[in-house]
Amino acid sequence: MADDFHKPTLMAGHRFDVFEGAPDPAQRSRAAHETAQALLSRVRAGSDPAVVERLVHFTDEHGLETVAELWSHSRPETLPGALWRVYLTRAFITHDATESSWLFQRGVDELGTIDPVVAGAADPAGPADVLELSDLILRGVFDGDLAIALERAASFCRLAARGSTSVANDVEGTEPARADALTRRALRLTTMADELTAAAHLWNDAALD
Repeated sequence: MADDFHKPTLMAGHRFDVFEGAPDPAQRSRAAHETAQALLSRVRAGSDPAVVERLVHFTDEHGLETVAELWSHSRPETLPGALWRVYLTRAFITHDATESSWLFQRGVDELGTIDPVVAGAADPAGPADVLELSDLILRGVFDGDLAIALERAASFCRLAARGSTSVANDVEGTEPARADALTRRALRLTTMADELTAAAHLWNDAALD
């Protein structure tokens, strides 16, 4: 993003839709990889639940831009790129848990895949349920199987994307601007789901660096 943040900021839904990393110098890329690898290895080695909880709720207190500065420019098939997308998925959920749970449940009702089982949310899923899911996914990044955490995040994105498309179709005739925004959100979520799934496969192949 081109915005220059100076303090923690709540990210509106439309900003989620356009939050993209841009090409960056080799030094930034190297720093992203080093911080991601160091963070993951040290937290996993220490197994301190208090540290994990601080990382889960870090962006709640300090804003998403801190993580974005570190990792948002990284390619999706890298460790920092994958971690960024998990944090971005959590930001989508926590910004408006009511809307995200509604879109997620709509996707569950319509998609008919194994994704609800993989995501692991309650059925039906309300705001508290998707908030809990976002915490569980991020905890899994630091003290569980990273591939499973990435797959769970991917499934959530895939279901929310389907829900967004469904609602967009419902309101296209009466609220075209909203339908357009939901369609763009669905595309972004679908892309994120594919990227997270690919990252999970790379992690299982010891090729996510």
